[in-house]
Amino acid sequence: MTLEEKMVLVDQMAAKHGLNKTLAALGVSKGTWHYRRGMLSYTEKYATLRSPLLEIARRHPHYGYRKVTAELQDAYSIAINSKVVRRLQKAWELPLLRVVRHPKPSAIRRVLRQLGDRINLLSTLPSIGILQVLYTDFTELVYDRQCQKAYLMPLVDHTSKLVVGWAVGRSDNSAVALNAWRRAKDNLRYLGIALSKVIVHHDQDSVYTGHEWLRQVRVLDQARVSYALNGAGDNPEMESFNGHFKAECASILWEQKDLLSVIRVVQTRVTYYNDIRRHASLGNIAPAVFLRKHGFKPR
Repeated sequence: MTLEEKMVLVDQMAAKHGLNKTLAALGVSKGTWHYRRGMLSYTEKYATLRSPLLEIARRHPHYGYRKVTAELQDAYSIAINSKVVRRLQKAWELPLLRVVRHPKPSAIRRVLRQLGDRINLLSTLPSIGILQVLYTDFTELVYDRQCQKAYLMPLVDHTSKLVVGWAVGRSDNSAVALNAWRRAKDNLRYLGIALSKVIVHHDQDSVYTGHEWLRQVRVLDQARVSYALNGAGDNPEMESFNGHFKAECASILWEQKDLLSVIRVVQTRVTYYNDIRRHASLGNIAPAVFLRKHGFKPR
């Protein structure tokens, strides 16, 4: 469902169910609602400009708002501020063609392309030992009655299912990723695992092909990195974890009002996941219990 369709439903249902409940049910923030309502009154005020602006957009699709403003003056004898034109173009989503030059791939991207299928290190492993392979990816957490969102990045062991490290932030960026990796490193060292023996497997998102991530994980910490060849579809273990984790704490996140509260929820749920929650793949025991059975002493 598009945002415009949701806005129509809000208009229809708000009187019956209340604005706040309707917005929450449709996943539309109040800020978006007020902005759209403001834009609606703005476009109504300048409704007579829609037709000439559309004609100009069709004849001169490469024109920016300044040239469109000049065209309105010369061809239609309409004198108007260029800022108004720019805002109306955005509001009406008028076609504005740009010659987009895709940036050249970075040196890291070029190396990954040259390596081809070899960037997926897991395909060459005859078997996977405990704490040898960590899966990771970002996943979106919706909270505050679906009006806000945060991003969680966990690192999960292939064999023991232990969440070795995690971090939550307002965006899926390198800072959050490195914070999660720092926690994972501390736990791995505590468990006596050499980082050089660890493979971190993820997709080819810009964070994981970026200089900050690779410099820390691969160069400084000497862990190995492995890339999924087909996005999320090539990292099913991580997709499964993220799906189950979000489903199990969705109702709790619904009530949280700020990021700090979300972080506390995730911390509590990760502790439960590692120390208490039974996993069928481990013979219905928790990851921490599994590790103890194999001679490790998790915190």
